[in-house]
Amino acid sequence: MTVAAILLRPIAVLLGGAALLAGCSQEASGPVAVSVIGSPADLDKPLENLPDPGAKLILEATAQGLVAFDAAGEILPALAQRWIVEDEGRSYIFRLRRANWPDGEKVTAVDVSRPLMARIESVRRLDPEGPLDAVEAVVPMTGEVIEIRLAAPRPYLLQMLAQPQMALLSREGGTGPYRRERWGKALILSPVDRVGSGEDEPPAQPGETRILRAERAALAIIRFREGKAAMVLGGRFADLPLLVPAGVDRDAVRIDPVQGLLGLAVTGKGKLLDDDGVRRAINMAIDRTQLPVLFPLGGWAITEQIVPSQLDLPGPPTQPDWSDRRMDERLAQAAAAVARWRSDNGDPPVLRVALPEGPGATALFGLIRHDLRRIGLQVERVAKKGEADLRLIDEVAAYDSALWYLGRIGCARKVHCSAEADTQLQAASLASSLPERMARIAQAEALMQAHNGYIALGTPVRWSLVTRRLNGFMASPRARHPLNHLLRSTN
Repeated sequence: MTVAAILLRPIAVLLGGAALLAGCSQEASGPVAVSVIGSPADLDKPLENLPDPGAKLILEATAQGLVAFDAAGEILPALAQRWIVEDEGRSYIFRLRRANWPDGEKVTAVDVSRPLMARIESVRRLDPEGPLDAVEAVVPMTGEVIEIRLAAPRPYLLQMLAQPQMALLSREGGTGPYRRERWGKALILSPVDRVGSGEDEPPAQPGETRILRAERAALAIIRFREGKAAMVLGGRFADLPLLVPAGVDRDAVRIDPVQGLLGLAVTGKGKLLDDDGVRRAINMAIDRTQLPVLFPLGGWAITEQIVPSQLDLPGPPTQPDWSDRRMDERLAQAAAAVARWRSDNGDPPVLRVALPEGPGATALFGLIRHDLRRIGLQVERVAKKGEADLRLIDEVAAYDSALWYLGRIGCARKVHCSAEADTQLQAASLASSLPERMARIAQAEALMQAHNGYIALGTPVRWSLVTRRLNGFMASPRARHPLNHLLRSTN
């Protein structure tokens, strides 16, 4: 389907729903209408749909963990109004602010400790060597004080606690800063009284109501262009090509300076992808220099390595052993590896590639198909991740450590992984000193880069649309845009 055809369908939907749109006019005194790109399921069942942007946004808006991120990526008080760190980083003690559950009951340390520990255990099953690995217990000390005890210091603990999946909910919902109410296909978010909120976070003012929709990118873009939404959140590379033909003002497009993973995880099984030389050939064959050509709006920072910078590694991250070779040399070596496999095993099977919907993803698939065909491999596009041999990972880093990058493509995530690297990561978690821990992580990073179980392409792309009449928006290194930090639209 052409880009024009993709855009025509939501235009027809908007014309048919003019009455609904008329009720969302962005007057200066009215509520702020926000569209987030995604599915209504992201708003209805957010914990099941993480890390989708809509799921993150609704959790951030209606439920809180102990701490949160602001748009600048700094840690803010949330349920905890303040905290101290003791015992050389092995004890975090939080004092809860005054807050109520939706049924009016006061939030207590006992209420927080049990679900928080359960959430920690759930998260570290997928991130076993992350900053939550050392948590031993979550203990209510008084009715308003809670302690997180660690076996060893973890400098990124607060960054992990600020993630949307660490938000705490009762059966009736969370503690705000908004309460949600269904309004047709949209949600009305009304501010919760913020009595006792911390000084570092301004309370939501009465009347700062938001109307939130999760919808397809084309529909959200047209709604914004027609002045029926003040902001669109959750834009990714897959939908970036829709902006130019839609006629959106370039000044309205805001790009978040994020870091994270954008690449292909090898998830298929069998002789072809179990072959070290074939995985290396696939990684070598993709010409990343074409990505900025395909996606000129906002640019694209390409990469061939898993970890983007040194972060907490003892030295620079490992470069692929072929990174300094010319593209023609890489293609020749990759084609030779596939030819050797074919001579031993016959024609290789068609590789199935799972990508999201959207014209940007279609363009990326075209590049992958073209480059792999040049080395003798055929590919097809599939919709279901579970059927894929190569699956796209497109995520913003949750915390500033090499461990996030390695854990996201490790054995716990069912990616084609190096058992030796996994052993090093486990040893890092048990290390008795920081130098030993860093050395183990560095060894794991080098092994994972050489294993080629993940094919890095570039930095994730995150974009938003923001009207000039909306104040308080800022580009975010975490792609986080708290709705209660936005100011009312003005003329």
